[in-house]
This record gives sequence, structure tokens and C-alpha cells, in this order.
Amino acid sequence: MEIESGRTGTRRRSVGVAAGGKEAPGGRRWRRRGVASGRVVGGLRGAAAAGEQLLDQNTRCPLQRAAGCCPVQPALWPFRFVHGRPDGATAMQSAATPTAPRTQVAARRCRPCTSERFADVATPNGRPVLAQLAQALRPTAAAPARTYSAAAKEITVREALNTALDEEMSADPSVFLMGEEVGEYQGAYKISKGLLDKYGPDRVLDTPITEAGFTGIGVGAAYHGLRPIVEFMTFNFSMQAIDHIINSAAKSNYMSAGQISVPIVFRGPNGAAAGVGAQHSQCYAAWYAHVPGLKVLAPYSAEDARGLLKAAIRDPDPVVFLENELLYGESFPVSDEVLDSSFCLPIGKAKIERQGKDVTITAFSKMVGYALQAADILAKEGISAEVINLRSIRPLDRAAINASVRKTNRLVTVEEGFPQHGIGAEICMSVVEDSFEYLDAPVERIAGADVPMPYAANLERMAVPQVSYFPLLTLCYCHTCRSMTSSGQPSVLATEQLYRWQNPAFSISVSNVQSPERYVPHNGMTSTHCRCNSTSMS
Repeated sequence: MEIESGRTGTRRRSVGVAAGGKEAPGGRRWRRRGVASGRVVGGLRGAAAAGEQLLDQNTRCPLQRAAGCCPVQPALWPFRFVHGRPDGATAMQSAATPTAPRTQVAARRCRPCTSERFADVATPNGRPVLAQLAQALRPTAAAPARTYSAAAKEITVREALNTALDEEMSADPSVFLMGEEVGEYQGAYKISKGLLDKYGPDRVLDTPITEAGFTGIGVGAAYHGLRPIVEFMTFNFSMQAIDHIINSAAKSNYMSAGQISVPIVFRGPNGAAAGVGAQHSQCYAAWYAHVPGLKVLAPYSAEDARGLLKAAIRDPDPVVFLENELLYGESFPVSDEVLDSSFCLPIGKAKIERQGKDVTITAFSKMVGYALQAADILAKEGISAEVINLRSIRPLDRAAINASVRKTNRLVTVEEGFPQHGIGAEICMSVVEDSFEYLDAPVERIAGADVPMPYAANLERMAVPQVSYFPLLTLCYCHTCRSMTSSGQPSVLATEQLYRWQNPAFSISVSNVQSPERYVPHNGMTSTHCRCNSTSMS
């Protein structure tokens, strides 16, 4: 049986019918639109929970649930290869580090112990056996929003990253930092301020302007048990080193049958800044999230930056850590818990930044701030938006997203990158697979323009999402299109037409890749034709 996309086995389920033969929420509505709801979603569920034996397709070795593994890995990797030897074999790691499935609840241990990652496996008669899963899979919820006192201290994202680096280098002598201008200049964005004076040139290494060279050195050091932190002046320059990131770092654990770990962090600013042109402004979240063996993190707040960077440094696998240049100087309140040197956030866990009941908005990095602003504006219109800070792009907290959508029945995804094959597309597909019957309206995406980043400031602003483009307009749908909620509240709309309304001269189609006629503006932004060309609006 193949293990693919974080799920094992296949099994169909009826979408429109709930337990007891009753119609599940949304099932009848979708059938009225001509959708064969019982065939739309082929639910992929864990065959392992039913006790089926799983085999790796390459080695034909049985797969065993890893004992004591940290719950910070993708759902694809809760198993290890088991090699049968008469003396009781050692379980080796599979493609990437073993981890709890996406729906499993387990306690976070920030610094995984290497000895625990290689557990002895009893193999009677010299033959490997399949261990039972520790517990049945069950849904998890995202981390709730942290509350702060009125006197809570505020720190910038820059300070959060700097202190996290300092504390991890102090706690573990195998951690070192390397990159262009990280030493004498104290970092292009002053993230490494004071580290050279404290730890010396052996652990804070200035490198030549050759990303392929120093990235390869970092991966080699990780092979030998060190924990390098490789800083790119911008992730656009990581393209010079992508062979080492993907072929040398991400794949080595799998290709060595778990014998080689690559505990390395690739970090630096990602996405658009201001006036730096197409070659310095791209978002690489979707690029690296596509690669098995990598973990991809995108912090928003100071709490995110501090907790996730510590988790990335302690992780036994390669981590791509996507910061945002425009967030470095932003200040955020932090609790005493966050400032504690032992503070660490789990990888693969989203955070609910704002509770809501009418629509779910997912975002990461800088777009989380925009989503929160949009939620404030929506609240004035009587719409309660739930904002999810993804934090982790790979592994993705699908359970938290689906749990929110099942509550709000609507989804809008937000990202800075290109719309095609983006993070939003993956989230939408996950919701269609797992929560289709709960949707009251089609999912919507907000993304950057499908063009290289312009240099001119006026064009640059139109190429990336702005708060004014978010689902701020409470547009009513017509009943023919099944877009009105049962409560009479108007649905939220966020598509390429918002760009056209704001910028009529800008004809680039963004967000959803659909025909420009899908939403036709009429009489400004207060009244529109619906998608079926009916002028009867609620």
C-alpha cells in the first residue's frame, strides 16, 4: 500500500449523509446545485487505524509507528522502516523524521533526543513485525490566542529572532551561524547583532557571496552532527543554493534509510519588501512546501518568530524559515512565558489569532496582520471572521483549518505569493476533501498578481494583496447561485474582481484563475450582477 500526501489507503465516504441516515449540513444544498455529493469527495482515511499492514513501496519493508517521536512532523511520517535481524533490529527513520499524524494529540518535546528516535524493535524469528499504533487518530484543535496583561512587554520581531539565536547558541555548542555579513556587519537586517562578539568567528561565520558554496558547507556540517543556521540575505538568493537545499538536505534522510540526519536551518527574509524589484520580492513558501523532507515555517509575530526559530534549530531535520523584511521592526506584546529561555512552539500547529463564527480566513507571515485588519472591518458589518495564523506551511495543520471551516461554513485563504499552485490552493483542496459537506459557499482565494513583481511603486502595490482587497465588502449573492446564508447575512466575497474595482486600469487577473466575467461590477461596489448573470440580489 502506498503512503501518499500524508494519508494511508483510500476509502470512499458519502458526503451528503451523516450518521443515522440523516442529511449532513450542506449535503442537500450542494445536490440542489447539481453536485453528486456522494461522489465528490473520496475521503482518504488512515488504513493503519484499522490494523492493516503497511509496506514501503521502495524497500518493501514493513513500517512501524515510531515510539516516542515528537509531534512536530507531517502526517506522512509517523512510521519508521523496520529491518528484520535475528538479534532484534533497530528501527530506522523513514523519508523524513517520524512524527505524529496530523490528527494525533501528543505532548511537545522541543529538543528531540537522538536515542529516542532509534527504538529497538522485537523481531521474532528474525522477521519484522508491524507495531500497533499508539492510539486511534482523532482531531486536534489549533492553539488558542494567547492573552496578555495591560503591562505586557513588547518586543520587535528582530529582537525575538536575535534572542532566540543567542539562547540556542548558548545552550548548544553545536549551533553556529553562517552567511553573508552575519558577523562584522551584524547581519544585513541586524538579526545577528552582538553574536560575533559573544561567540567569536568560529561560530559566527562571514561567508563570500556564494550561496551555493556556503549552503553546501552547512549541509556537510549537519551531516557530521553540527547544527548550522544558514542565513540568506533574501530567499530569492536561495535559488543559487536550491540543489543543496533539496537534493543534499531534504532527501538525505530518506535515501540513507534514516541513517543520516540533517539538522540545519535555512533562514532569511522572504516575499515582497518595498521597491526592490522582481528578483528580490518573490514568496517561496509554495516552492519549498512542495518538497518532502523539508519543514517550512513562516512566523508572523514576535512570539511566532521566537518560538518557531527555537523549534527549527532544535529539530533534527532541515527547516526552511521564511521571515518577512517588513515585519522585522514590528512590535508585538509577549508574555513572560514567551520570554523564558525554554519557550518553544510546536512545528505543525496553527494558531487561532481571532475567534469567529461566520467565515474562516487563513493567512501566514505578513498577511496575518492584514487578515486581522480585515476581520476588524468585517466586524463593523456584523460579520464575525475567524483568523488562523498558519505558522507552519509544511506540515500544514489541516485539522485546525477543517475544524474552523466546519464551524463557520466558509473559507477565504490569503497569501502573498502567486495564485497558481499556491498554499491557498492546497488549503482549499484539503477543505474540499475533508469538509465539503459543511461549506455554505465556494471557497475563495486572495493572492498576489500572477506577474513578476513590478518595480514602480504604484504597480507594486497592485501586485500584492492589500487590506482593501480582502473580503471587506459584504456582497450579497443571488439565491439561484446558492450564495445567501440561511440567516440572511450576506456572504463574503474576495476574488480578482476586487482588484479590478480598486484599480480599473489594472487588467491582470489575480486570485482565482477564472474568467473575468465571473463577477461583473455594476454601479460601483454596492450592487453587482451575480455569477449566473441574475440581477436579483438580496
